[in-house]
Amino acid sequence: MKSISTLLAGVLLAVGLVSANGQERAPIHFGALTWESGALTTEILRLIVERGYGYTTDTLPGSTVSLEMALARNDIQVIAEEWAGRSPAWVKAEQAGQVYALGDTVKNANEGWWVPAYVIEGDPERGIKPLAPDLKTVDDLKRYPSVFNDPEAPGKGRFLNSPSGWTSEIVNSQKLKAYGLEGLYNNFRSGTGAALDAEIDSAIRRGKPVLFYYWSPTPLMGRHKLVRLQEPAFDAQAWATLTDASNPAPRGSESLRAKLSIGVSRAFHETYPDLVAMFNNVDLPIELLNQTLAQMNKQRLAPEKAAQAFVRDHPEVWKAWVPAQVAARVEAKH
Repeated sequence: MKSISTLLAGVLLAVGLVSANGQERAPIHFGALTWESGALTTEILRLIVERGYGYTTDTLPGSTVSLEMALARNDIQVIAEEWAGRSPAWVKAEQAGQVYALGDTVKNANEGWWVPAYVIEGDPERGIKPLAPDLKTVDDLKRYPSVFNDPEAPGKGRFLNSPSGWTSEIVNSQKLKAYGLEGLYNNFRSGTGAALDAEIDSAIRRGKPVLFYYWSPTPLMGRHKLVRLQEPAFDAQAWATLTDASNPAPRGSESLRAKLSIGVSRAFHETYPDLVAMFNNVDLPIELLNQTLAQMNKQRLAPEKAAQAFVRDHPEVWKAWVPAQVAARVEAKH
């Protein structure tokens, strides 16, 4: 016999949910993003969509690539922070008209390979001497694996990569090959974005050398003085070899210029013109976003709580995205 909760879930699914404009709708499924800026943006959008437009939302988990594939099938409808054009899965779905990248949500976002500034410059106040004074480029890393020694792989350096399942993890793994570093550095993949943060923070607090992939917007960028290593100028053909995990001969290149957008499915694009218009207007100033993420991290706020505080404290930002009557409903329910 089916449980009452199972029967109730089936009834809700069949009936759908009623939005503010009287139409019956199923919940809008957002991808549950695991990195801080993605999680915060997801909750800001959900709050405005629910309070301002009257739609019901939820989140579904998955890796970056699996969420992009789910978006193409309309199993989810929204990815709140899509690094558009990064993965073959996204490019294929976009070319087929299955997904859309809406807006330019965070200007001047970037990513790359970083080290703490004290590794190159030293830090007299902390009694740290420069251990790699000539380190400027990724090619220079060939001279310094002993500086970034991996305790679990004697004789090799350690490169902190993204968690498995992220598009950037594939790119970084291919870059290690392209730059001739695969035999010199252990490709260490953190289990989660939080684990990557913890390892970097721990090393910097102890004044230890650490080599890692990272990106902005993030709280980490606001907490520490970091140096980004130079890579060869962006080349589209080389980039294609870096995003393809099966390519045996990847070529080095800076990553594709970051364009952060809101990814939506074709069905969503056709069904919710009001939300499409709002998503196209979303603009999160990167300095304010980094500050908000730093506070969220420091105070250990859940993304939902941080989103509520953002909407309360920064109406000058989000009110520009929505019609006046929507803004009024958001504020009335806050």
